Amino acid sequence: MASFTLDSSLGGAVGGKTAAALERAFGMTTVGELLTHYPRRYARRGELTQISSLPVGEPVTIVAEVRRVNERRMKNRSGSLLEVVISDGNGELSLTFFNQAWRVKDLKPGRRGIFAGKVGEYRGAKQLAHPDYELFDDEEQARLTAEANVNLPIPIYPATSTVASWQLQKIVDLVLDGLGDVPEPLTDDLRTRHGLLDARTAIERIHRPKALEEIEPARATLRMQEAFVLQVALLQQRQFVRALSAIRRPPGELLERFDAALPFPRTPDQIRVGDDVARDLEGDWPMNRLVQGEVGSGKTLVALRAMLQVAQSGGQSALIAPTEVLAGQHVRSIARMLGPQLAPELMPTLLTGQLPAAERRKAALRAASGQARIVVGTHALLSESTTFADLGLVVVDEQHRFGVEQRESLRAKGSSPHALVLTATPIPRTVAMTVFGDLDVSTIRTMPAGRAGIETFVAPLAEHPGWFGRVWERIAEEVGQGRQAFVVCAAIDAEALTKDDTADEPPGETGGETPRTRWGVVQVADLLSRHASFSDIRVQILHGKMPSDEKDAVMQAFARGDIDVLVATTVVEVGVDVPNASTMAILEADRFGVSQLHQLRGRVGRGGIPGLCLLVTEAPRGTPARERVEAVAATLDGFALAEVDLELRGEGDVLGDAQSGARSSLRLLRVVKDADIISEARVAAEQVLADDPALVRHPGLAAALERNVGTAERAALAKN
Repeated sequence: MASFTLDSSLGGAVGGKTAAALERAFGMTTVGELLTHYPRRYARRGELTQISSLPVGEPVTIVAEVRRVNERRMKNRSGSLLEVVISDGNGELSLTFFNQAWRVKDLKPGRRGIFAGKVGEYRGAKQLAHPDYELFDDEEQARLTAEANVNLPIPIYPATSTVASWQLQKIVDLVLDGLGDVPEPLTDDLRTRHGLLDARTAIERIHRPKALEEIEPARATLRMQEAFVLQVALLQQRQFVRALSAIRRPPGELLERFDAALPFPRTPDQIRVGDDVARDLEGDWPMNRLVQGEVGSGKTLVALRAMLQVAQSGGQSALIAPTEVLAGQHVRSIARMLGPQLAPELMPTLLTGQLPAAERRKAALRAASGQARIVVGTHALLSESTTFADLGLVVVDEQHRFGVEQRESLRAKGSSPHALVLTATPIPRTVAMTVFGDLDVSTIRTMPAGRAGIETFVAPLAEHPGWFGRVWERIAEEVGQGRQAFVVCAAIDAEALTKDDTADEPPGETGGETPRTRWGVVQVADLLSRHASFSDIRVQILHGKMPSDEKDAVMQAFARGDIDVLVATTVVEVGVDVPNASTMAILEADRFGVSQLHQLRGRVGRGGIPGLCLLVTEAPRGTPARERVEAVAATLDGFALAEVDLELRGEGDVLGDAQSGARSSLRLLRVVKDADIISEARVAAEQVLADDPALVRHPGLAAALERNVGTAERAALAKN
């Protein structure tokens, strides 16, 4: 029999037709990718699944018994209908087949098997139309092997409508029969210390366990493999950066002049993190540091001081922001903080794709000549036409909006420049270790003095529909006191919602629990235009599809106080700083994730005026959607909310692109419950790389890195 390796192509192992089906369904192309498609659970031949729990509209795989079979001619069209009723002993489910009367030979009452299909409903009863199935061969063999087979676990795989679970089982069986030696990615010491299996045995037992007791040791081994390979990859990335030479950027009189003119003392955390950054900038290799801190904790101040340190030696800094609104705000904020003496010297310059052609050419010339020592922009900074005279520092604001490839393409415009990554989304320790393992992490926890704080309340319309009117009265009361307010919506136009209109809508954090969006920016603006309490209130809208100059004009007018209420999408989520804004109402708050709600809320209560945040939701009490909203209302601690977010949504959503992009690396590992495994793997990875940096003596580990954490996965792992 042919012998396959994990790197063998699926076409050579299972045939071209089957390989093509697997690639279409799951994106698999190699034996290794097939064998990391692990069973999601295991059934037994004697087990019957609860039919009552099957979700309508979802593809399912169940173990059940045939109860009744009925064939009849169809009334309104030619042909016959075969209806088969299967049962779990409590509930029943219909299988329907059109013009397939020959199936009565197989589907006899009393036969058991695995049935797969999409659950539908017909006249109030659940059914599977044209399901796939495999019957247990328990008529002849039952007498011979009943004892041996009844407890034999049956792997149930994540499947699609085109590739059923038992088809995957048969394909995996074929491949395992022909699989040769499997290189060992774990060190002998790590395996011995944790009582883990060898790699070949772990793969065999997770796919073909002879008893349920064999499954968990196999999973434990494969979890450790995932953690270990991932940590080695991240540490190698850190080694790669540290192998580069950096231009040392010592501080000087620019920074001294800036600090002397600061109208407030820096917080202890700002000083500590600032010292970390200052030391990095004088180091032999490029800085690669993540600074995380609450909204308003002073991350921009830390970044600006780093820019001044780089500018001292003539170097330039490029700050890339996720939106044009934020980029424009950064430039104005930086110019204001630098003051009338320093701003002309450093010439902070805005460079975005929406600038008029003449202005963009002027900005690009300033960057290329070195005249602008601080350049702030959006993705326009990544364009080939944007060059720098001496790029010494790259600052990435809100890292979760960018990928590592974008960060690195910006760094490539200089000679090994330093990199500073900022995020206001607090990152739990295990996530930081798993996703940002190639970065040094600094945290700002203390907030500047003088903040009045924010009170957050849930407006639960499911129980109190009348409170919707009270939300608008409350906003009108705040405006009546000379303050300003935000109203945040999940869409631009809820009535004309198309795929394109969801550009500003939160991506997939609702878990499908909430019905279609009801309140967009357009609908709210219309409501307020007719609201009696808003007759003298100046209302304006803001969303991502407005022209850049119009968006900027609206934000500046709001900052000046010329607008009382800004009705916006999540374009205001980060960086918008209007100290007079006291109130925010977030409509359909259950459509947003925990971290996003926390980010949005941070736009109010930024000055001496107390902040008020109203989370408006129709989600019923006790649902996960409602729990998210209530969790945000319960605390202002973003780090505590990050942990809650992990518990409520699971790390797959929290990691975002990192999780989906590294599918081959993170199949079994869970960063919440497997924190200890990740920590152990980190220590072991450090030891291996210290002793054998090129992995010459660890060929199995090197092969696993190449196979599971390729270029695309390494890029995805650094996204968040």
